[in-house]
Amino acid sequence: MTGMREIFLSERAYRVLRWLYVVLFLYAGGRKLLDPRAFATVIEAFGLVPEGLIMPIAIGLPLLEVVAALGLLLDLRGSLSTVAGLLLVFLFIVGYGIWLGLDTDCGCFGSGDPEAGAYAGLRPALYRNILLMIGMAYLYLLRFTRSLHPPRLRSIWINLKEEKLS
Repeated sequence: MTGMREIFLSERAYRVLRWLYVVLFLYAGGRKLLDPRAFATVIEAFGLVPEGLIMPIAIGLPLLEVVAALGLLLDLRGSLSTVAGLLLVFLFIVGYGIWLGLDTDCGCFGSGDPEAGAYAGLRPALYRNILLMIGMAYLYLLRFTRSLHPPRLRSIWINLKEEKLS
C-alpha cells in the first residue's frame, strides 16, 4: 500500500496533473482568443458585465488563462493560485447561469466548441469545474506534502542576469 501512496503523492503525479491543466488552459484560452467576438456573446448572455466591459473581458480573460497556463508550465509561484482563482470564478458564473435558468453554452472552449453541440445547458460545465477544483486541491496537497516551492519570476530573472554577468 505504501507503493501506491508514494505514486499518488509523487512529484511525477504533480507534474503530470500540472501539465494537464497547462494543456487545458492553453487550449481554452487560445480558442477564445481566436474569436473574441463569439466569446463576448457568451459573456453578454450571462448579464453580469456592463456593455462597455464585455469586449475587454472577452480578450483579457482568455489572455489571463494563457498567461496562467504558461506560468503553470514553468511552475512559477502564483500561477497555481491564478488558475484556481479562475476556476472559482468560472464555477460561480456557471452556477449563477444555472440558478438563472439560462440555456446557453458556458463558452469554456470558445466558438465551435464540440461540447456545446454535444451537451445542452451549463450542468456539464459545472460538474467539470467541480472536478477541476478537486484536482487543484490535490495539486496543493502535493505541494504541501512534497514541500514543493515554485520559484518566483523575479528570482529566475535575477539568476539569468547573474549568469550573463559571470
